[in-house]
Amino acid sequence: MPELTYLVDTRVRLAAFRWLEEQTAIHGDVLPWDLLQRGFDFEGQRVPLLSQQGIFKPRILPQLPLSIRTSAAGPYDDHFGPNDTLLYAYRGTDRDHRENLGLRRAMRDRVPLIYLHGVIEGRYLATWPVYVIGDDPGALTFVVAADEPGVLRGLQDTLDSSRLRDSEEDVLRRRYATRSVRQRLHQRGFRERVLAAYRETCAICHLRHAELLDAAHIVPDTEPEGEPVVPNGLSLCRLHHAAFDSFMITVRPDYSVEVQQSILEEHDGPMLRHGLQGIHEQQILVPRAQELRPDPNLLERRYGRFRRAG
Repeated sequence: MPELTYLVDTRVRLAAFRWLEEQTAIHGDVLPWDLLQRGFDFEGQRVPLLSQQGIFKPRILPQLPLSIRTSAAGPYDDHFGPNDTLLYAYRGTDRDHRENLGLRRAMRDRVPLIYLHGVIEGRYLATWPVYVIGDDPGALTFVVAADEPGVLRGLQDTLDSSRLRDSEEDVLRRRYATRSVRQRLHQRGFRERVLAAYRETCAICHLRHAELLDAAHIVPDTEPEGEPVVPNGLSLCRLHHAAFDSFMITVRPDYSVEVQQSILEEHDGPMLRHGLQGIHEQQILVPRAQELRPDPNLLERRYGRFRRAG
């Protein structure tokens, strides 16, 4: 890559990474389409991070793509290969399509990219840096590995491709980073689906600030029935999630809240009275769609544990 072209590419790419750090600090690592499409300003030019194309190069970049995007459709595991790698499909079937050529050049030059994986429609888990480390024309896929963001921190005007080495330590670090992406996809996907089903509202107190909401598992995800599906979840604020996980409260199969007798008998401040004691026997908010509502069988199983904990 010519030196001037390299400098422009590097400065824009580093600015994109810094912007993502700022946005994820505010919004978390799942970002909405409109924010990513709006992007950031670089010396008077708007730089979006995505478009309708899966392999995206903003106009300001001379040659190489900035991001790759996967839609929310399809099971997550289909996007992962052996040895903790990501699989990214070609654009179409033409090996020499210009977007495929762009990714192949990024692989050759060891240029870091942004990976945007749809967890629900219109919301994307942002991961950076990722590198194209392989090309499989027979399967029409590129092989991609994530790396730790700290690898790029402190760089101001250069992206040293020699940092992407193949020592055992570097390979293990990238495998761990990619494995973490897989785990985050499952966790964030579950949260986003549950919060969307409950219209970003706490099922118990009706708080509507998504930043203060969690997706609580009815049956823990460490157990066979603890699948990351909406009927095994409840949208709860941080207080009620903590109380639910601690078996201070539960939701019965009839969708009413029960508070442990010991909590009902306590004498404390207004938070205890209104936040916990006051929700006893209250009906929870449930999703509009019947198939998304909490599974009564899972609630019954949880209720048995609650009774034993009391």
